[in-house]
Amino acid sequence: MNKDEEDELLEKLAKEMMKNGSITSAFDVEEKLRKSFGKIIQSMLEEEMNEHLGREKYEHERTKETDKVSDNYRNGHSRKKVKSNLGEVELNIPRDRNGEFEPVVVPKHSRDISKLETQIIELYGMGNTTREISNFVENLYGFSVSAEMVSNITDKIIPEMNEWKARRLDDIYPFVFIDAIHFNVKVNGAIGKSAAYVVMGINKTGIKEVLGIYVGENESSKFWLSVLNDIKNRGVKDILVLSSDGLTGIQESIKVAFPKTDHQTCMVHFVRNTLKYVNHKDKAKFAQDLKAIYTSSTEEMGKKIMEDVHEKWKSKYPIAMNRWEENWSVICPFYKFSQRIRKMIYTTNSIESLNSGYRRLNKARNVYPSVQALEKVLYLSTKRITKNWTSKVPEWGECLRELEIMYEGRI
Repeated sequence: MNKDEEDELLEKLAKEMMKNGSITSAFDVEEKLRKSFGKIIQSMLEEEMNEHLGREKYEHERTKETDKVSDNYRNGHSRKKVKSNLGEVELNIPRDRNGEFEPVVVPKHSRDISKLETQIIELYGMGNTTREISNFVENLYGFSVSAEMVSNITDKIIPEMNEWKARRLDDIYPFVFIDAIHFNVKVNGAIGKSAAYVVMGINKTGIKEVLGIYVGENESSKFWLSVLNDIKNRGVKDILVLSSDGLTGIQESIKVAFPKTDHQTCMVHFVRNTLKYVNHKDKAKFAQDLKAIYTSSTEEMGKKIMEDVHEKWKSKYPIAMNRWEENWSVICPFYKFSQRIRKMIYTTNSIESLNSGYRRLNKARNVYPSVQALEKVLYLSTKRITKNWTSKVPEWGECLRELEIMYEGRI
């Protein structure tokens, strides 16, 4: 049927609906369409059965070989309510004696012929609660969905999620970033904080990708070694620079899993943690002094400024600068790079768009009923956020040439 024929048919349908004066509002049109929709689907089911048996209703088929009546024939109907975009529709599904009929228009065991499941999964991935999802469905379709139904629908993405977790990764990532977002999760009946550790990489083509999300365990060398080993087992052979906050045990684990990798601390987090020890009235001046350290042109100059800052403030804040001296080995790697790479690895800008999406999940929902529920939401949210990650990091060509010189033979 071409467009002109479709338009003509729709016009006839509209005139027919208006004939007896029963249509007085948009609601009446919707109700009429709903009833008509059920009849159309019913007719399609009957036609499918005719095609399956090779004959019309009440006809018998004789085989060519024996001229006997075929042993398969209609065997009544079974009632079934299905959810559609026009609301709930009751159908009579045709049955055959041999139980071989597999309808296409309303598949066996399917009770949803709308895009409802897709909508529920999308709403769930935005952090909506089961009650909010139920209210949305009821307002739109006129029927409610239970928490169990929402859980069952969203559970359908678990195989896809597990496949994503185990997918093969590239052999080399020039940059990898690790950050944590905390969520309230119910575990064994008690609500507590669970961290979701997000591992994001920039591949050799300059495209960002989420390598994995790891929920729940406390930070330790053992935990981080298991994360890094998971990445290795999925194909990663080398990481040039790994940037992270001061995560407990991660430095030791990097040395074991990727001994050639430079570990760079996130300067934004490091400065923020330093300023915790400083009074509010001194924070602006102190922060300006700290900035002079990590914006220095060379490591030698940066270290000299760090010593001067320590000398300037040690009488008032003796503890504040101790961490800089103790952690200088994970502060200094960025000094050997150009400004374009420095900004990429000592700030969280590369992962910030991802984190802001995850933080919105916290605003949308106060508590997640289980770790698996949180994992489902994080996976769906990650899928939504990263679908537009198709552009290269700015000036990636120049970055790559610099890395090829810095890490000769590794990229």
